Amino acid sequence: MVDQDHDWRRGQESPAAESSVPLLEKKAAQYVEGCPGCAVDRRKAANPGIPYGSFIYVWIVVLCTAIPISSLFPFLYFMIRDLHIAERTEDIGFYAGFVGAAFMFGRCLTSTIWGIAADRIGRKPVVMFGVFSVVIFNTLFGLSVTYWMAIATRFLLGALNGLLGPMKAYAIEVCRPEHEALALSLVSTAWGIGLIIGPALGGYLALPAEKYPSIFSPDSLFGRFPYFLPCLCTSVFAAAVLISCIWMPETLHKHKVNENGNQSVESLEAHQIDPKEKVEQINSLDTKKSLFKNWPLMSSIIVYCVFSFHDMAYTEVFSLWAESDRMYGGLSLSSEDVGQTLAITGASLLVYQLFLYPRINRVLGPIKSSQIAAGLCIPILFAYPYMTYLSEPGLSIILNIASVIKNNLGVTIITGTFILQNNAVSQDQRGAANGLAMTGMSFFKAVAPAGAGIVFSWAQKRQHAFFFPGDQMVFFLLNIIELIGLLLTFKFFLAVPDQSDSN
Repeated sequence: MVDQDHDWRRGQESPAAESSVPLLEKKAAQYVEGCPGCAVDRRKAANPGIPYGSFIYVWIVVLCTAIPISSLFPFLYFMIRDLHIAERTEDIGFYAGFVGAAFMFGRCLTSTIWGIAADRIGRKPVVMFGVFSVVIFNTLFGLSVTYWMAIATRFLLGALNGLLGPMKAYAIEVCRPEHEALALSLVSTAWGIGLIIGPALGGYLALPAEKYPSIFSPDSLFGRFPYFLPCLCTSVFAAAVLISCIWMPETLHKHKVNENGNQSVESLEAHQIDPKEKVEQINSLDTKKSLFKNWPLMSSIIVYCVFSFHDMAYTEVFSLWAESDRMYGGLSLSSEDVGQTLAITGASLLVYQLFLYPRINRVLGPIKSSQIAAGLCIPILFAYPYMTYLSEPGLSIILNIASVIKNNLGVTIITGTFILQNNAVSQDQRGAANGLAMTGMSFFKAVAPAGAGIVFSWAQKRQHAFFFPGDQMVFFLLNIIELIGLLLTFKFFLAVPDQSDSN
C-alpha cells in the first residue's frame, strides 16, 4: 500500500519539478497562433499561480450538473405518493428507485459519445449544450403530472447532459501540474456539494403551498405543481451558468502536427513535445488510443464505478430511510429535516475539500487515503439502523455527525479515483477517457437507485426477520459493496498510472 502510493507520488514529482522551470523559455514557435489550447498554455506559463478564474467555471458547471441529480430525493417519496402509482405504502420505494435510475441510465448511453465529441469539437460546446439541457428538462420534470412523464424527463436530462467528463478534463487542462490535485478536488467538491444543495432545495421548497401557505396558495402555479419550485430554482441557476459560459476559454488544441507532410494528429500537445520525440509519439499514438488496453485507466474506472454504485445507493436509501415511519425502521423525519442535515453536510464538504483534502493527498496519496476512507465508512454505516432508538435532540446531533463523516470519506475516495484516471492518459484522450468512466459510472448509478429502492421496499416487509431484520439488511448490503471497493484498491488489482504517458 505504501509502495503503491510512493510510486504515484514519485511520478508526480517529475511534472511538478518541470513546472518550476519558467515555461516561457520555450520557443514561441512551439505555440500555434489561433489555437485556444496554446493560448491557455501560454497563460499557464506566464502565471504560475492558481487559475482562480478558470476554477470558477469548473465549480459552477459541475455544481449545475450535480444539483438536478439529487434535488428530487427529499420529495421523491411524496411525489410517488401523489402520482398514485404505488398501491401500498411499502411499494413507494420500489417505484421511486426507477425515477432515480432514469437519469443515470440516460447518461450511461451517451457519456462516451459526449466525451468523444469533447475531444473532437472542444470542451466548451459540449458543456454549453449540457447546461442548456439542464435548463429545459429539469424544468419539465418539475411540471410532471404522471409517473411516466417524470421518468421520461429524467431520462432525457441524463442523456443530453454530458458535462462531468469534459469538465474533469477541463479542470486538469487549465492548471499547472502542481495544482492538479486541487483542480480535481474542486470537481469532487462541487459535485459533492451539489449532491447536498440539491436535496436541501428539494427539502425546503417542495410542497410550498403546504409549508408556506401565507406565500403560496393552493390554486397558484406552485400549488398545482407542488414539486416545481425547487426544479425552477435549479433551472434559473443553470440559465445563469449558461450565459457565463459564453466567456469560458476553450482548452482543446485545434492545430495539427504533421509527420512527413502526410499524417496528421488532432489535438497533439506540440508545445510539450521535444522535436526529437515527435516522431516517436506519433508512431506510438495508435497504441495509446486503445483505452481498453490501458490497465491503470481501466482499473481506476472499475474502482470508481464500484464506489459510485455505493454512493448512489446510499443517497437513495438515506432519504427514504430518514422519511419512512418508525414502524418500518425509519426515523419519521420531514423533508425539511432531511434537507437541513444534507445542507450541513454540504458546508462541511466545502471546508474539507478546500483546506484538508489537498494536505491529506500530499501526505498519503490518492490510493492510501481512499483505502483509509473506505475502511472507516464500514463501521459508520453499521451504526445507522440503530439510530431509530434515539430521540431528539440526540438523534439530530448523531445523524448530522454521521452524515458529515460519511460524505467526506466518500468524496475522498472519488477524488482519488479522479486523479488516477486523469493521470493515466494524455490530453488528447482525457475527454474520451472521462466519457468512458462516466459511461461505466452512469450504468452503475442507474442500477443503484432501482436496486436500492427494491431492496429497501423488501426490507421494510421483513421487520421481524432473524437475520438483519428491516433496514439493517439494507445497510449490511451497503457495507458489502464498500468492502468490495476497498479490496479493489490494493495493488493486486489497482495499477498506478505511468506519469510519463499522461503529460
